[in-house]
Amino acid sequence: MTKRGTVDYTLENDIALIGLNRPDKRNAISDDLIDDIGAAVDRAGREAKVGVIYGRGDHFCAGLDLAEHAERTPFEGVHHSRKWHRIFNEIERGAIPFVAALHGAVVGGGLELAASTQIRVADETAFFALPEGQRGIFVGGGASVRVARLMSAARMADMMLTGRTLSAEKAEAVNLVQYVVAPGQALAEAKMLAGKIAKNAPMSNFAVIQALPRIQDLSHDDGLFFESLMAAMTQTSPEAVERLRAFLEKRADRLAKPRDI
Repeated sequence: MTKRGTVDYTLENDIALIGLNRPDKRNAISDDLIDDIGAAVDRAGREAKVGVIYGRGDHFCAGLDLAEHAERTPFEGVHHSRKWHRIFNEIERGAIPFVAALHGAVVGGGLELAASTQIRVADETAFFALPEGQRGIFVGGGASVRVARLMSAARMADMMLTGRTLSAEKAEAVNLVQYVVAPGQALAEAKMLAGKIAKNAPMSNFAVIQALPRIQDLSHDDGLFFESLMAAMTQTSPEAVERLRAFLEKRADRLAKPRDI
């Protein structure tokens, strides 16, 4: 394990484990923590096939470190927000896919961080909130784009205006998370899913994280054309040819039956 300030980093086979390590502050995102997340994500993109982001202690992340934020000028605030955008964009549309393992507080900036990953696993202790309205501020880490698109702008407005908190079960119902597991099992489940992702063809993984979100921003016809280009690029690669041959020759694993989580 490598420690870089406020983040723990471990490479397990092809999986980069990135642990937020400010448990005494409920892993609130300080300037040091956001910088360390950025460095860890960059490293993971260079040496892993998939990343897992989790929180040490009782919570995933309680959001922005308000003690630091209160001292910023408006100009500094804009640049601070844009730094979060750059780092979270690298998670969402970078070199490799990321899975978030969520427990305890997934609040404010913590939810923004989680929303930048491709797959989110929550255990039953997780709760979700966007309390910016009660703090007199507005989201600045990408929630108005990512969270609103996941759960709808109307649901997000409800959370921000009323301070509503969502359970893990409700978060799954509104598409904030894809998996809900028993308490204490989020990291194990995230690592299991990451292991499956790591076995995919890297080009296919790259196409999913790069093309799929962009296609959602395109018109119907432009999206279909973009899809055709990505399909042609992936299906004609040497690795795809070998994997398709293995399937036809019945050497590939069969699809697993659905399981309830």
